[in-house]
Amino acid sequence: MHFPERLLTDVTAIAALIEPAATALGLDLVRVVMIGGKSDPTLQVMAERPDTRQLTIDDCADLSRAISEIFDPLEEAGRDPIDGAYRLEVSSPGIDRPLTRHKDFADWAGHEARIKFVAPVGTAKQVSGIVEGIDGDTIRITTPKGEQLVEFANIASAKLLLTDALINATAPLSTEGADNIEVDPSLTEDEMAETLSKEG
Repeated sequence: MHFPERLLTDVTAIAALIEPAATALGLDLVRVVMIGGKSDPTLQVMAERPDTRQLTIDDCADLSRAISEIFDPLEEAGRDPIDGAYRLEVSSPGIDRPLTRHKDFADWAGHEARIKFVAPVGTAKQVSGIVEGIDGDTIRITTPKGEQLVEFANIASAKLLLTDALINATAPLSTEGADNIEVDPSLTEDEMAETLSKEG
């Protein structure tokens, strides 16, 4: 479901830990990755409500708490899923969202996207064009040079490009981007609640 973070850590197990909690809150996970490198390691969790494709501040806070409730007992038992200190960032995908799941390439057919490859296709390291859909594991992209087929397994990253058509299609989503909240995993539940109240 989620492209693995190839450079920093395998987040497949982390996504599997988080997904049931997100589902229980009525949310779909869009992406789970580690970003920031060694200088600022951050677990970024993107989620959305399927009906609105957005995440409210309350949704962010609820999912952040749910993740902490999963991770805290593991940390206390010496089985922290992430080594060392890190930040937790929960956000909506925003308008120019990443495309991480098979269904994203069907849902956002007709819109422009940029896809970066794991292994070059010919001499190309990426392709930009209009997503036409997905057949099995093959995404169809219309480019100025014609249709190109991209294998899902060869996608390093993919995201929609911000266009007038996309903005119109996602109205009334704000063009200001994703609502997000960052939580220090070392905070107690009371401290986190106080932080969330200040953020709100």
